[in-house]
Amino acid sequence: MVKGRNVKSNKKVTTDDHERSKNFLSNTEVKDLLEASKQSRYPIRNYLLLLMMYRHGLRVSEVINLKLTDVNLKESRLWVERLKNSLSVEHPIVGDELRAIKRYLRSRKDNLPWLFINERNLPLTRQAVNYIVKAAADKTDIKNVHPHTLRHSCGFYLANKGYDLRLIQDYLGHRDPKHTVNYTRVVSSRFEKLWG
Repeated sequence: MVKGRNVKSNKKVTTDDHERSKNFLSNTEVKDLLEASKQSRYPIRNYLLLLMMYRHGLRVSEVINLKLTDVNLKESRLWVERLKNSLSVEHPIVGDELRAIKRYLRSRKDNLPWLFINERNLPLTRQAVNYIVKAAADKTDIKNVHPHTLRHSCGFYLANKGYDLRLIQDYLGHRDPKHTVNYTRVVSSRFEKLWG
């Protein structure tokens, strides 16, 4: 018997990102999740929350820190204050999202600075966002959905549309392209014309 370290293979460490199971939602799954969010106690807020997390690739910490001043309704722009040493950037807000923001703001009866608040007029917590995402996912047949799945889904959507790596990197605020390349590596659109 050889004395020494007891070395075990750690699958998480030895497995490349592209060999892991699917960690993003298809367009249809995103639509189903958004529809399911409307079947909640706060349908207007929860729908907008999930839509913005998906459209802007927001982390939970970024979405709960959004302020009303980050939303420019006149110019249809959102200032995304990226965390985790990522690059902050301004994103456009498209029509359906702009309408959802206006609908949500009309439903508010306060002057609080945060974009997303709870029934006690406090900003949403990480736990609340986790609960909202899980509750919407539970109303669908989609498994293993968590808030970061929406960020990954944003990256995969952009990659599948054929946008270049640098654009996706800037949009998601990645400083290092190695984080972005995971999205472009497995997109199905790259393989479309192989057999036709």
